[in-house]
Amino acid sequence: MNRIMIAGTGSGCGKTTVTCALLAAFKNMGKNIVSFKCGPDYIDPMFHKKAVLTDSYNLDVFLMGEENVRYSLWRHGKNTDLCVIEGVMGLYDGMGNGSYASSNHLSEITETPVILVVSAKGKSRSVCAEIYGYMNYEKNNISAVILNNTSESMYPFYKDMIEKNLSVEVAGFLPNIPDAQIESRHLGLVSANEIIDIQKKINILAENASKYIDLEKLLSISSKTKPVEIKDDFFKNITPEYSPTIYIANDEAFCFFYEENHELLKAFGAELRFFSPVHDTEVPDDADGIILWGGYPDLLAKRLAGNISMKESIEHKIKNGMPVYAECGGFIYLQESLTDLRGETYQMTGIIKGHSKMASRLQNFGYAEITANQDNMLCDKSEKINVHSFRYFCSANEGNAFTAVKKSSGNSYDCIVADNNIFAGYPYIHFGGNRKLAERFVRACGKYKNKTEVK
Repeated sequence: MNRIMIAGTGSGCGKTTVTCALLAAFKNMGKNIVSFKCGPDYIDPMFHKKAVLTDSYNLDVFLMGEENVRYSLWRHGKNTDLCVIEGVMGLYDGMGNGSYASSNHLSEITETPVILVVSAKGKSRSVCAEIYGYMNYEKNNISAVILNNTSESMYPFYKDMIEKNLSVEVAGFLPNIPDAQIESRHLGLVSANEIIDIQKKINILAENASKYIDLEKLLSISSKTKPVEIKDDFFKNITPEYSPTIYIANDEAFCFFYEENHELLKAFGAELRFFSPVHDTEVPDDADGIILWGGYPDLLAKRLAGNISMKESIEHKIKNGMPVYAECGGFIYLQESLTDLRGETYQMTGIIKGHSKMASRLQNFGYAEITANQDNMLCDKSEKINVHSFRYFCSANEGNAFTAVKKSSGNSYDCIVADNNIFAGYPYIHFGGNRKLAERFVRACGKYKNKTEVK
């Protein structure tokens, strides 16, 4: 369970760039690596996956709970040479104005050494003050620093200055690399699958990491970690009750998902297959359930609207009782229409009454706790779930099956449409902290399968 965390001084300091560079460089060394992302972000793990060509996992203390975070790290990292965790925002940035669910919190509960990424651009001695502040603000596991946005000629100056003034090693740097830059859009970085030359960019980053970062020093730091302690091996103790076939939307429009959600569905007996609401003509006949994750339906709205046969197929199956789970972009797709920032409106499936309209700013952003107002496919009345919201869309009908309370402000709002076979809303849920939801969805799909087979 050798492990390190690549944390930073804030968003934009270069954490993802450095993480992907290191993942690819370690892979080129022949290391068996698994990567993780602290927090709820979907996009960064896509880039991790491109760098190491294996699945990447989220570790979110609020969505999953401390014990489940430790379990996920142990389960996915126990047979690897190295676990690399990318932090979220700045090292101490957590929920609200505290450090709960921050990168530092995750580092502390998993006893993971931190490699702090600091941008040296536009700084001289001030970089020492910045690092000093991070080293002394709270208890932490900062073990080394990597400088970003500096040159080979300036690096010796920074390294000498930092190591003379502070009790921390500098483990290397990355220069500004225009050929490896990645564009951003309203929900963060452009998704990895959209970048035609992504592998070329990853290779360039790996070459620079191998040249300018002391990889052996990082491996040495990672080797000084203690084993991760867990209470029990949850996956090993699951006995599947049903074996439904669940089709998951996976294309340019629907690509935001937690890898562990898929693993839990399979552990409870589901066979997972994939389809595309953009490219395919209908949901396959052997489907016992449908999942529509979030993503960028607004960017593919014209094609989604024009795929009439797919919309009719989904509508027919759901109206005939097939279970469907939909988050954010998937929820938008199930509504009557989508209106983008240009004011263009596109017809969606119309299964759920309501019209999603894109706003110019984030809507109900952040963590929340939702409480079920009624029994439904996945929950009994009064059950609670921790969720995250990251969207620009709003609707007059966001559902009222649950009441959400925002952790940052305490404000409440209604959310999620849920009944006997539909669970759909804007919030994102990690099944790693809500395993019963995965089990109940598989059970609903299994019962639907049994019912249709009898017919």
